[in-house]
Parts: sequence; C-alpha cells; structure tokens
Amino acid sequence: MSAGGFCKLPGGTVVVALTLPAPGSANGAVRVLVHAVSRPRALTRLRNLGLRAVYLRGNAHPPTPDEITAVLHHPDGLIWRTAPDATTGELWHPIRALLPGRVSAAGA
Repeated sequence: MSAGGFCKLPGGTVVVALTLPAPGSANGAVRVLVHAVSRPRALTRLRNLGLRAVYLRGNAHPPTPDEITAVLHHPDGLIWRTAPDATTGELWHPIRALLPGRVSAAGA
C-alpha cells in the first residue's frame, strides 16, 4: 500500500522515504522521510509512533536530493508533507504536526 524507497549515504546512514495514507483522512496521502542508522531502524522509528503497518518493499520511489537535504537538516530526522508535493510548494513539517499527542516533547 505504501510506495517508497531509500538512499544510503556516504557515512553509512540511510534516508527512507515512504508515501503513506494520511492518518484520519479517507483519500489523502503524506510523504514521510526518516533519517536513521539502517532501514530496519527507520521503520522501527515509525512503528514506535503508532504507524504499525509500515513496510518498505523495493526501492521504486527513493528520496530525491531535495528530500535528503531537508531531512538531514531537521533535528529530529523525521519529517512529512502532503503528497503529491510537486506543485504545492508546501514546506516540510515535523512528525509532531502529523501525529499530535502520540509523540513526546523530546521527539522520536
């Protein structure tokens, strides 16, 4: 159900990008980016936030260079925006804005 992919960075870490159904919305979608030590750890970070049915199958939609830059410059390393994002010009949001009440003040 989710489209996504990953990119391994020169330092050994990865950026995982997933397009998921928006929580609480019947027909919306969000693009979520996670910076982590490994692909399994990135998915674990999302599952710990309550997104239990998150899987990465294949690498059909890897993160773009702009997406990688955005997640690397965010202190939590976990951001989102609505999808498709090509024409909206929407800025990236911290995960706290998508899942209010589920994320502690300290982040993921």
